[in-house]
Amino acid sequence: MTEMPEPLPPHEVGALARTVLDAVGTVVVGKRDPLELVLAGILAGGHVLLEDLPGLGKTLTARSFAQALGLDFRRLQFTPDLLPADVTGSFLYDQSRHDFTFRAGPIFTNLLLADEINRTPPKTQAALLEAMQEKQVSVEGVTYRLDAPFHVLATANPIEYEGTYPLPEAQLDRFLLRVSFGYPSHEEEWEVLRRRIHRRREEAVIEPVVDAETLLRMQAGLERVVVEDSIGRYIVALAAATREHPSVLVGASPRGSLALLLLSRARAALAGRDYVVPEDVKEVAIPALTHRITLRPEMWLRRVDPAFVVTEVLAATPAPASGAMPSYAGAGGHAS
Repeated sequence: MTEMPEPLPPHEVGALARTVLDAVGTVVVGKRDPLELVLAGILAGGHVLLEDLPGLGKTLTARSFAQALGLDFRRLQFTPDLLPADVTGSFLYDQSRHDFTFRAGPIFTNLLLADEINRTPPKTQAALLEAMQEKQVSVEGVTYRLDAPFHVLATANPIEYEGTYPLPEAQLDRFLLRVSFGYPSHEEEWEVLRRRIHRRREEAVIEPVVDAETLLRMQAGLERVVVEDSIGRYIVALAAATREHPSVLVGASPRGSLALLLLSRARAALAGRDYVVPEDVKEVAIPALTHRITLRPEMWLRRVDPAFVVTEVLAATPAPASGAMPSYAGAGGHAS
């Protein structure tokens, strides 16, 4: 799509997003907060890394969001023998035309589930990286653009390292945020079973709430969510503080502060506001920054978690006055 979509007002973006979450919540039980983060990542135009143990709903989440958002969905199982051409596509010889024709790979979709991304070699990971960053793929010197919207939801198992290829820091940095679901409570797990008994089949189908064009308009609408100067400086201060923390070898890059900006705008829209408050930034800080931090080697021996570093940084960095209207919001005011 070459022309810019007409932006939706932020309060409409929030209303539609909450309806999408309600629809996904009919299938994915009791995970409202992580689901909000995943949707915030999609609304912000980014890619999401779902890092959790097997069987906790990562694949179901991706498929449910694709259905609720009306997006074309592909699932690609990453394995040690997967080649870049298996992701991007390749040229095949057409005998009838006596020429090579391009056969598009599974990456030509709106929402790609990259299952167990850390099980494939770096060369194949790099092919995915170009698509994530540049929204295009290159095959034998020919570049193909990917149609918008394009999002990658990648899954990784955080505890099983045998036969895996850990994602390098540069590739982790391309994910807007990292989300974990965790085990459900007893009541939530029983609700999963109860719903499965009730529907009498394995697959759960969600009717589309929006379509791809509406999602693009929702994403464009986030640009109208105002970020006051003091909030912007607070975001920069948080990212900078991760670089100066004594436990950190490499802190969050400016891409980390940009992720905070984009995700906090999405959180504000989800809350029905057209301006960002410090609480929006605080709620997305851990998922947006922890995977961008490299700890000193001795910290791994002490089992220090990057999330602990971000928590300390949040506690030590003074936040601007909460709830203040943006000084340059103009006549727009805030959404009712």
